Amino acid sequence: MKLYKLTTQEGYTRKGEENECLWGEGISHTGTGEGELCGPGWIHAYEHPLLAALFNPIHAVISSPILWECDGEISLRDGELKIGCKTLTTIRQIALPELSIEFRICFAIKCAMKVYSAPAFAIWAEDWLSGKDRSARAAHAAARAADAADVADAALAAFAAAHAADAADAALAAAHAAARAAHAADAARVADAATYAADAVSYAAYAARAAYAARVAAPFILAIALETAAELGVEVWQSI
Repeated sequence: MKLYKLTTQEGYTRKGEENECLWGEGISHTGTGEGELCGPGWIHAYEHPLLAALFNPIHAVISSPILWECDGEISLRDGELKIGCKTLTTIRQIALPELSIEFRICFAIKCAMKVYSAPAFAIWAEDWLSGKDRSARAAHAAARAADAADVADAALAAFAAAHAADAADAALAAAHAAARAAHAADAARVADAATYAADAVSYAAYAARAAYAARVAAPFILAIALETAAELGVEVWQSI
């Protein structure tokens, strides 16, 4: 099936590591098919170009990545966030969607709203999405409101690592990260904003799964990404 993978400009993943791979047209690599998704037994990919672009800041963290259209079969998945194949073949290079910070924050806020509905956060989120109030002051206040339950950076990382055993904690983390993304963008910390936005979506997905007491896909993520792309005029299917 058609999948998508990010590499460096030179075509590498994990360059300098034991599981370094060099990719190109018609190149395949195979893992052992054993262990956790984030281990060396699986080849990572995404189900849509938007997801590859959105989650690069917290997954591969590749500077100026190349996006490849690939062929592979999904054997393991982390919801909609990323998938694992035992064997993956890169077919051709395609254009990586160009996502503005506005896109990333809109996407993050919408995902956070799916799992966190505290009145103060909901009001701020609606105001930001409508353009009524995108000030740093308002975003900071929203983040502080999420912090009221003592959600700090260390706790956020713990939630992600534990795959959100507690839905309420993960929902709160999603709201907190979305607000921090907006605050960072207003302060011109673009890299921070992109990371917080991706974090917000991850926490929202974990919260959704935990709420259903099973590790099932959070089906709203790609739908919201496509909706946001349509609203902001982002081109996705570009060949190069």
